[in-house]
Amino acid sequence: MSPEPEVPVEVMQAVPVEPEDGGQPASPGSQETITEPAKLLRIASMVRELLEETRHASLDESGRKRLADVYERSVGELGESISEDLREELTALAPPMGEVPSESEIRIAQAQLVGWLEGLFHGIQAAMFAQQAAARAQFEELRRRGLPGGQEPPPDGPARAGQYL
Repeated sequence: MSPEPEVPVEVMQAVPVEPEDGGQPASPGSQETITEPAKLLRIASMVRELLEETRHASLDESGRKRLADVYERSVGELGESISEDLREELTALAPPMGEVPSESEIRIAQAQLVGWLEGLFHGIQAAMFAQQAAARAQFEELRRRGLPGGQEPPPDGPARAGQYL
């Protein structure tokens, strides 16, 4: 089996939003970012599938150990794909499991992780929507004012050709 090809890393940043209370927005260094969205999606799909499997199966001790190991590794891999502030949130949410967790501990931990990931994805969608809305508003403002450096054609005459050279 050949190693997985290197995929360029894409960084997604949340849009800084002005607080409704008129306070200062978060500093740029504390923005939540996702450095490897494809990896994040793969791990999320795997954890969701594991949760579904554990709902339908009774696990013996070795199965619970294996599932706990997979869970710990998934949390570690997720931590490598997100910013420091999201990593801290994930660490607080998903503390390490004991040596041999019970089935209910595993199910609760996985459900909690799946919920956190879904919240993260909703946050990404909301940030993308906000970026789109801001870009649309900026475009409409440019359209309303006319393009920078250009002149609007006079209302009663033909449009003048622009200079290209």
